[in-house]
Amino acid sequence: MNAEHKLSLTNKSVEQAALGAKDVLNTMQQNMGFIPNMYAAMANSPVLLNTYASGYQLFREQSGFNAVEQEVIFLAISRENGCTYCMAAHSFVADSISKVPTNITDAIRDNTLVPNDTLAQLVDFTITMVRSRGLPSKQAVDAFLGAGYSEHHILDIIQAISVKTISNYANHLFHTDVDDVFKGRVWSGNEIEVE
Repeated sequence: MNAEHKLSLTNKSVEQAALGAKDVLNTMQQNMGFIPNMYAAMANSPVLLNTYASGYQLFREQSGFNAVEQEVIFLAISRENGCTYCMAAHSFVADSISKVPTNITDAIRDNTLVPNDTLAQLVDFTITMVRSRGLPSKQAVDAFLGAGYSEHHILDIIQAISVKTISNYANHLFHTDVDDVFKGRVWSGNEIEVE
């Protein structure tokens, strides 16, 4: 395995950020009381930061998934991509904001059976979409639809994958430090092979 490259760019404060990133950082400061390290790192590219922030907000506000399902999807994608930062952050959000039962969050984190049939199917299908690069089998789609989801939900999962790909990959490249707020849910996770 090759050593993972780390970008030399540094986290940006509101004052240091380019004009196109300042609004997103200000919004995070107002909403969370601090600017998460992930946002401060992505502020090096206002295009990347704004694409992530707007896509994330649209998924949260307009996807056909409730808050618990949204968190389950984000956790499944982040686990599959091996993103330690997003696993910690979304586990914290799952516990304190989205109110995902801890046994469900922990099952996703530990890659064990999710103790809810519908959410287990959601996790399985989300992982299938990531692994198949959007080419699920008919059997996988039928099982997902059989769990009560629709084809519209499949498209919303694509949105979640796109958003988490941005954050997961950026965190890989920055080796983003987990913020103190999220450290209670640090995840060591699985090692991902990099070529």
